[in-house]
Amino acid sequence: MRLPARISLFALVALLASCKTNTESKPDLLVKDLDTTVDPGTDFFQYANGGWIKNTPIPASESGWGVGYMVQEDIYARLKKINDDAAKQPGANGSISQKIGDFWYSGMDSAAAEKQGITPLQPGLKAIQDISTVDQLMAVAAGIHKKGGNVLFAESVGQDDKNSEVYAYQLWQGGLGMPNRDYYFNTDEKSVNVRKAYQQFIYKIFRKLGEDSGMATADCDKVFQLEIRLAKASRKLADLRDPYKNYHKMDLAALNKLTPSIVWPVYLKNLGIQKLDSVIVGQPEFFTALNTELKTTSLNDWKSYLRCHLLRSSATMLDKEMFMNAFAYSQTLRGNKEPKARWKRVLDAEEGAIGEALGQLFVKEYFNGKAKDRYNKLVENIRDAYKERIAKLSWMSDSTKQKAYAKLARITKKVGYPDKWKDFSALKIDRGPFVSNMQRADEWWFNYNISKLGKPVDRSEWDMTPQTYNAYYNPSNNEIVLPAGIFTVPGMKDADLDDAFVYGYAGASTIGHEITHGFDDQGRQYDASGNLKNWWQDADAKQFGERAKMIIKQFNEFMPVDTLHINGDATQGENIADLGGLLLGLDAFKKTDAYKSGEKISGLTPLQRYFLGYAYGWLYQERKESLASQLKTDVHAPPKERVNGPLVNIPEFYEAFGIKKGSKMYREDSLRVHIW
Repeated sequence: MRLPARISLFALVALLASCKTNTESKPDLLVKDLDTTVDPGTDFFQYANGGWIKNTPIPASESGWGVGYMVQEDIYARLKKINDDAAKQPGANGSISQKIGDFWYSGMDSAAAEKQGITPLQPGLKAIQDISTVDQLMAVAAGIHKKGGNVLFAESVGQDDKNSEVYAYQLWQGGLGMPNRDYYFNTDEKSVNVRKAYQQFIYKIFRKLGEDSGMATADCDKVFQLEIRLAKASRKLADLRDPYKNYHKMDLAALNKLTPSIVWPVYLKNLGIQKLDSVIVGQPEFFTALNTELKTTSLNDWKSYLRCHLLRSSATMLDKEMFMNAFAYSQTLRGNKEPKARWKRVLDAEEGAIGEALGQLFVKEYFNGKAKDRYNKLVENIRDAYKERIAKLSWMSDSTKQKAYAKLARITKKVGYPDKWKDFSALKIDRGPFVSNMQRADEWWFNYNISKLGKPVDRSEWDMTPQTYNAYYNPSNNEIVLPAGIFTVPGMKDADLDDAFVYGYAGASTIGHEITHGFDDQGRQYDASGNLKNWWQDADAKQFGERAKMIIKQFNEFMPVDTLHINGDATQGENIADLGGLLLGLDAFKKTDAYKSGEKISGLTPLQRYFLGYAYGWLYQERKESLASQLKTDVHAPPKERVNGPLVNIPEFYEAFGIKKGSKMYREDSLRVHIW
C-alpha cells in the first residue's frame, strides 16, 4: 500500500509521463521545499522536505499533514459540491444522485442528531437486553457484525489463498476496542495513556446508557478485563504476516470441535449463509480462548460488552456528547487538537458507505479516459524494468526466474477507475438518522460479500474508489490497482511536471512499489494465478530470506519517536516494496530522454530530481501520538524512514548527492540490501 495510513481522496490533475517543463514561469516545488541547512548525506528526508516542514504547521484538526492531505483539501471541495447539488436536486428515488443527496442531508443534520441521541440504537440495545442463552448471544453478535460492529471475532469473505478461483468464508481474531493487542500490555507512556483514555471512554458509554457512576465503573472494568483476555489470545502484528501460519482450512465439524459453544450452522444461517462446506480460520488458538470465554464469562458481562461496542462503533454518528467522548479517546491515538469540520467527517463516512457510487458522479465530472492511457504506459515501462532486473539477479536460479517472469507478465493492471460499477439499487438511503444510513450501508456491504460465496470470482472488482489517494497489490488476483487519485500532485498541472519527478513520485513510490509487492516476503509466496503455492527453489527461497533479514535489521534500528523502534519484521513487506520501487523507477527512468540528456532543471540533475521526486511523495509530518500508534499497528514505516531507509542501499543515490564514507547515510556495500 502507498500510504502510512489509509487516506481517501481524489484529484483531477494527471501526471504526464513524458513532458518538458518551463521552470522559469513557476516556482519549482522540489527546490522550494529544500532545507539546504541539512546535508543530504545526513538526513535526506529533512534535506528534501525540511523547508516545507518548517513553514507548514499541522492543522489542529489533523494528526499529521502532507501531500495526501493537501490533495484531500481540493477534493473535499469538489465532493462537497457534488453532494450539495445532489441534496438540492436528488433525482429519481433510488438513483445514485438521490442516495448521495439524502446521505449528505442526514449526515449534516446535526439538530436531528442532538434530538435523537441514542434512540436510533434502541432496537439493537433491546435485542442485547433480551439475551438469555449463548445461542441468542451469537445471534445478536451476527446482527452487530452485519451492521459494522467488531465484536467477539472478525469474519469476511475473500478468495481462498490456496485456490484463488473460489471465495471462502474466513474467521480472524478480533473483538477488541483498541487498535490491537499490544495496547493492552505495553508499558510505555503512550500506551498507558491510550489505555486510560479508552477505559474513560467505556465508562462514559455506560453513563450515556443511564447507569450511575458505580454501575458504570463496574461494567467498564468487566468489559475491559474481558478484552484483555481476548487480547492475550491474539497474535502480534508481525506474527500475522506469514500466510501459511494464518491459514487453517477446516470443515464445519472441525470448526464445531474447535468452538463447541458456538452452533455454527445456526450462526451462519443468521448471517444469510445457507450452505458452507469449509471455513478458513486464521488463528485457531484465539477461537479456543473465545470458546472458553463463552463458557465461563457471565451472560450479563457479555451483554455489557455488546452494549458498549454497539455504542462505541456508532459514537461518531450520534449526538455531540457521544462524538466528543469518542474524539477525546482518539486524541491519544492521533494527537489532533480538535475535530474535523462536520462536513468533512460526513464525506469521510460517505466514502466508506457509498464511495463507489460517489465515484460514478465524480469521474463523470472531473476525470477523462485519456489519463488511463498515460498511466498504463508508465506501468509497462516499470514492468519491463523488472523483467530486466530479474534477468540480472546473481542469487536466483534460472528455474525460479522463469516462474518469476511468468508471474510478472500476468500481473493485471487496473488504472484510474473500474470498467463496471457496483449496483447500489438495493441499498436504502433516506433523510432519517445518520447512524441508520450508515448501518444499512454496512449491512449492504456485508450481504454483498456474503453473496459471493459459491459464485465465480470476479477479478474485475475494485476494492478502492477512484477518488482514493492510495493503491494496492492483491496477491490472490495478482493485480495492482492504481486509482486515479494516487497520481495527483497538489496544485500542479501536467506542464509543471518533468520526467524525473514523475518517475520518482509515481513510477517509484506507487507503480514500482505495488508491483514489487508481488515479490515481497508475503507476495512472493503466491504464484502467477494468485494461489498460495511455493514456486521457489529451496536455495533461492533461503537466499531471499537472508537478504530480507538485512532490511529487517536496518529498519529495527530506526527510532522515530521517543524510545519506540520500528518493527522491522512487521514492516518488511512495505520496506522491500519501497526499495524495489525505487530501483525499478530508476531503471525505467534511465531509458528516458530526460535522463540521457543530463539537462539540469533549477540547478538539479535528472538523478537528483528523481530522488527528490520520490521524497516528495512522502512529504508528511505527524504528531508524536500518531507516530507512536503507527509503530504499534501499521505495517508501514513512517514517512521519514520510508525515504531514508531504502535510499542508503542505492549506489545512484550516493552518486547523485556525493555521499561519502563517514556520512550518516553511508553504508558499506556489504551492509546494503540487495534483493530485487
